[in-house]
Amino acid sequence: MKPEEIERMRDEALAAFAAAGDLDALQAAKVAHTGGASPLALANREIGALPPQAKAEAGKRIGQARGAVSKALAARQTELEAERDARVLVEEAVDVTLPHDRVPAGARHPLTTMMERVADVFVSMGYEIAEGPEVEAEWFNFDALNFVPDHPARQTQDTFFVQGTREDGKPTVDDESGIVLRTHTSPVQARTLLSRELPVYVVCPGRVYRTDELDATHTPVFHQIELLAIDEGLTMSDLKGTLDHMVQALFGSDMKTRLRPNYFPFTEPSAEMDMLCYVCRGESVGNADKPCRTCSSEGWIELGGCGMVNPRVLVACGVDPEKYSGFAFGFGIERMLMFRHNVEDMRDMVEGDVRFTRPFGMEI
Repeated sequence: MKPEEIERMRDEALAAFAAAGDLDALQAAKVAHTGGASPLALANREIGALPPQAKAEAGKRIGQARGAVSKALAARQTELEAERDARVLVEEAVDVTLPHDRVPAGARHPLTTMMERVADVFVSMGYEIAEGPEVEAEWFNFDALNFVPDHPARQTQDTFFVQGTREDGKPTVDDESGIVLRTHTSPVQARTLLSRELPVYVVCPGRVYRTDELDATHTPVFHQIELLAIDEGLTMSDLKGTLDHMVQALFGSDMKTRLRPNYFPFTEPSAEMDMLCYVCRGESVGNADKPCRTCSSEGWIELGGCGMVNPRVLVACGVDPEKYSGFAFGFGIERMLMFRHNVEDMRDMVEGDVRFTRPFGMEI
């Protein structure tokens, strides 16, 4: 209990606190110099064994030493906490001027978006979505749709035939297999009529194949969307009204359509559908001062083929043409995309360059 011993204990504690380089080291020094087994704590317990006349002086001396130790501990802890907080601010600083996300946002392919947009127009009118295989039987692709055996579209220069195996085990050649990559989505019409109860109102989107060279306006793999309506009493006026609604929903309420006579094996009568040029709205016709490259100043743009379903197609699919009639039309999604978004080269749609797809975003 000598004064010099108390001062030594105090000074050792103060030195230990000053030497602590971080909060963990300070915690260890705190336990060693202020804990229950520390020198000052043990000295404080010995006061009870002193003579009564020495207790007051010893208690005062030890109390002062323990007070100085506690004050030094609190001061050093404050210093170390401030250093820690300053270090954390530097080490964990976030530069808010940098891009928050370096991974570029993705985008849906515009062909998918366009197919869904067109399909939604008809679904809102009560139509259903119908689908079929892309590898198709020749009967569904041609025969059921009134293509005669020697029709040019059935030749290998227009159609991809799938190689099969003959009875002798040898592979088929040319058009012997009877299996094709479908050349249009019209086979879905035949499959729908054979599998569903009448009346039928369906729209058929999908991928099709033809032996075309890839260039700015053609591709051997492209997309079509086709519509089929079979019911009692349907006429060409119903077809025209449906076409008008579709074009107005996609290109604006002021758009108009017209029908020009044409021939397709699976419709009779048949027509080509034109829509008013979406760029010049017909104002370029006969106006040399305002020529239109989109429609070549004709005022109209060809969109696709249509017509009343040929009775022979109905008979092939088991539908009574005396009771039921219907209409159908189809067009290419790539062509629609070119019209709607001024895409000039069809190759941009198939080359997979994200610089083409990203501007279209995720919008449906």
